[in-house]
Amino acid sequence: MLKVSNIVKEYRSENYKNKVLDGVSFEITKPEIVGITGKSGSGKSTLLKILRGVVPFDSGSIEICDEIVTPENWESEGRTLKSMTAIHLQRNFGLWGGPAIENIIRRLNFKNAGVEALPLKTHHSYEGLYKEAMEILKMVGLEEKALHSTDQLSGGEKQRLVLARQIAAHPKVLLLDEPVTMTGPDTKQEVLDVIKRLKDELNIPIIVVSHLPEIHKYIADRVLFLEDGKIVKDGSPDEVLTLFLKDIAPKEPLSEIPVLKETVRVENISKRYALIRVGEVLNIENMSFDVYDGQIVSLIGSSGAGKTTIMKMMEGLIAPTEGRVVYLYLEKGKEEKGEGKEEKGEKEEGEWINISDYNERRIYLRSIISIMNQEFSMSVNSTVRDQIRFRISMKRKEAVDNAKAKAESLGISSEALDIIYRLPDMATAEKDQVMNELGIPDEIFNELFPSIPFEDVDSYAVPVFNALNLPLDILDRKPTEISGGEHVRAFIALSLATSPKYLFLDEPFGDLDPITLRDVTNALKKINKVFNTTIVLVSHHMNFVKEVAHRALLIDRGNLVMDGDPTEVCDKLIQKSKAVYLLNDFDL
Repeated sequence: MLKVSNIVKEYRSENYKNKVLDGVSFEITKPEIVGITGKSGSGKSTLLKILRGVVPFDSGSIEICDEIVTPENWESEGRTLKSMTAIHLQRNFGLWGGPAIENIIRRLNFKNAGVEALPLKTHHSYEGLYKEAMEILKMVGLEEKALHSTDQLSGGEKQRLVLARQIAAHPKVLLLDEPVTMTGPDTKQEVLDVIKRLKDELNIPIIVVSHLPEIHKYIADRVLFLEDGKIVKDGSPDEVLTLFLKDIAPKEPLSEIPVLKETVRVENISKRYALIRVGEVLNIENMSFDVYDGQIVSLIGSSGAGKTTIMKMMEGLIAPTEGRVVYLYLEKGKEEKGEGKEEKGEKEEGEWINISDYNERRIYLRSIISIMNQEFSMSVNSTVRDQIRFRISMKRKEAVDNAKAKAESLGISSEALDIIYRLPDMATAEKDQVMNELGIPDEIFNELFPSIPFEDVDSYAVPVFNALNLPLDILDRKPTEISGGEHVRAFIALSLATSPKYLFLDEPFGDLDPITLRDVTNALKKINKVFNTTIVLVSHHMNFVKEVAHRALLIDRGNLVMDGDPTEVCDKLIQKSKAVYLLNDFDL
């Protein structure tokens, strides 16, 4: 059915050359689910894109259903790969508006019309297309949602609808690239069960790229291990995954917190959002909890439960309708002096600052908060040193003092400065939208926050790089010149270079393989221990939460339903989600 022979792929630029695939060969001769695993950046997604016919290759051949594709005939035969395969890309929710079934009808009609046009209901082809579309929806368990609008589907239902659209292309080989990344255990279970059923119903090979060992163990008949551009092992899930994980680093111990001291208070916050599922709204109402000094806390729950919304209210990026979030703020240099402390009638260090509403002190609070979003990225055109330099130039207290004076001289109000100051903490798309709406030019940052001397970066970066086990020469490289794992840790270093008191992580590690993730997990625990950084994170990865957190909060439809030991809370979510794929998980 599919034969891949000696595929070589090399990416080249003016100063950069990287051979991502180096003689990859394998064969699939029967309907089966073949998993592909390997470290982040090992070429798994590139291989799938080559099989799909959207990325050319340098040498080798692909034989599919008696058609042979080579680099020499790729321009013409690449279309053969496109016609015989379908691909489900990670994080892909590219759907048409309107009823779910129309997404399938459009895809089925593509072969007739050449575009995904929706035929008139009176057209002679419509009835046949509708019946076939309904059969495909049954395959993915969405027949009862056929007439529901796509914007009213849950995350898991959207994932299954995207999968149904690939089925509608009638592929000879189905390619799935991280089909359940960034989803909760319940959604993962739904999609994985559909994939298992499709092997028998479609009677075709299904290739699944995933960095999660538990996924391959649950659905794969065999697994390919890709390393250094080569297939180093092809065999059963157990034997291949055991080989893949043999070099994983041991777990660093989690720091102990002998005294629980409140440092963040979430007080009766409420927030109501528009429709996310049919007949439902996200309604966070009167939620309260505390975070303690030096604690690592994880928010977990199903997709759409409200975790990110709660996180953004804690970060001060959106305001609650009611309630507030307050932080204990202490200027650097006063930690040992014990100035101004009030707790249970006694004086307490620092002052409590409300981040939920504008106030003159909020900008100083933001200076000790660092945020890492899901779609984190570094500028490809600047060195790591330059980007750390920019962050340091904004986050020091002296920088805030100078910016306030400069803003006043430029006629910029304190409220406007508060908005400008929070922009770098937003996701890129959100930041650009706010800047465009308010007419804020990029140059304003250089005016308000002049760069520190180039050489001063080392004094801030070296302690963090040492804690993260990052070589210092990465400082003078661009993101394209470092590995995927180094990129993640370099961004953590960027977030920590100013020694923030509070670090927020919104599912930034969902794309990491378990070996790289262990390195990052150990680094976070070391940072927490060495710098006493209070960390709040959102994650769908249960093993990661159990390993990295002191405490977990289970969020369900905007409600805090459990708060306690991470293992107990994660197991509660697994049980609630009926996530049987996790029951035979590898003990990492």
